[in-house]
Amino acid sequence: MDISSGKTALFDEFIANEENILAVKIIQENQKIIMQNWILKNRIDDVLTQTVTIPNGTVNKKYQAKIDFDVLGWNDIIYFEMKGLEKSGLEFDLEDELLYGVPEISGDLKIKILFRIDGEAEDSVLNEKIITLIINPDPKSLWKNLESNKNDPFWKSDGAAVSDQFLDRNIVIASKRGRSHANTGSYREDDFAFKNFSEIGWSVIAVSDGAGSASLSRKGSELACNSVIDYFEQNLNTSILNEFDQVLAEHHAKATDETSKKISHFVYENLSKAAYFAHQKIEETALKNESDLKNFHATLIFALIKKYDFGYAVLTFGVGDCPIGLLNKDLTEIKLMNWLDVGDFGGGTRFITMPEIFQNDKFSSRFGFKLVDDFSYLVLMTDGIYDPKFVVEASLEKIEKWNEFLQDLQGNNEDGIKVEFDKNNPEIAQQLADWMDFWSPGNHDDRTLAIIY
Repeated sequence: MDISSGKTALFDEFIANEENILAVKIIQENQKIIMQNWILKNRIDDVLTQTVTIPNGTVNKKYQAKIDFDVLGWNDIIYFEMKGLEKSGLEFDLEDELLYGVPEISGDLKIKILFRIDGEAEDSVLNEKIITLIINPDPKSLWKNLESNKNDPFWKSDGAAVSDQFLDRNIVIASKRGRSHANTGSYREDDFAFKNFSEIGWSVIAVSDGAGSASLSRKGSELACNSVIDYFEQNLNTSILNEFDQVLAEHHAKATDETSKKISHFVYENLSKAAYFAHQKIEETALKNESDLKNFHATLIFALIKKYDFGYAVLTFGVGDCPIGLLNKDLTEIKLMNWLDVGDFGGGTRFITMPEIFQNDKFSSRFGFKLVDDFSYLVLMTDGIYDPKFVVEASLEKIEKWNEFLQDLQGNNEDGIKVEFDKNNPEIAQQLADWMDFWSPGNHDDRTLAIIY
């Protein structure tokens, strides 16, 4: 309203009236309350509509996510509670603002957040906000574990684990059927065998990986390993071994070209015959069963070892893509005792069943020899271990990768499963078998690992 000049005095008197002054104060206070209510309501809406992203979880895998109030701008929240975590395996720590636990169920977990903003009455109804946590199923649970056919003439157990003495040391071996085979109810194609010849002081360990494309490779790998043991049982005679012992003592005292040649000759003569014996045994079985030899394709690695007063003699042979690693006493050096038959395409691997490997110019390079004062571990493994843990062949010659591998075995892994390398540990075989159940995307082949420690 426009106040004319003639009514100025009247207006001044009007606004000075105590009743009107009080009315104005009430109006101003109501305006303030309305504005505060709007600001509070708007703030609550901001929190309700705010996007809160938390990482996905996986069933049976440790989970931890911080609900950072500083980052989210929630420092004005005076009451906070999470609902809907019951039976999920998760819980929320308000002090540390941490959602943690081991998820037990998969799916979209709807988490209800109840909160009150600073300025709301203590007895006001709590605000509700829903956030979604996606929990993926345990990938292991998606794989079937179907029994293999025990009525098959070449059936063998889907897994095996054993620990024993080996020379003056200990050995632990575990072999497991891969998930890809368990999923279809097919067989474990890996195998192993070992023996201590206590009377002559030698021990032998053999590991074999049956080819996935060969229908009877499970038998091929079994024959390969057992035949190596059989050969040395029949052919390690005292006269030959005494001669080798003498040459080795001379070589240790003073290495010469002559002693090196004699050692190489002994290694080649004895280990090549053992390898060929294995080849022949598989061939005989193929003929007996009227089957093609290639159906029994299998790799083969083995080591013949003796402990002397001056150290250990380690003699090896290898065909295929399974490594033998010898780690020195203080874990600063790795000696790869064989080169691997690997190719850039399928079919790069060679097998003990292939006659041509015995005529190949590279055959002599398949043998290894090392005389060491002492060692920490001698490890033989199939590619079911090598592929996920070392990935590429070049890593097998890096001591840091082997130390990572040993740390993994000793519990530094997602599952926290530990293999305790104690000579008095009666559970070590089971521990190794449990460790070998590790999850590695894309790596679901049979796994066999033998460790002398």
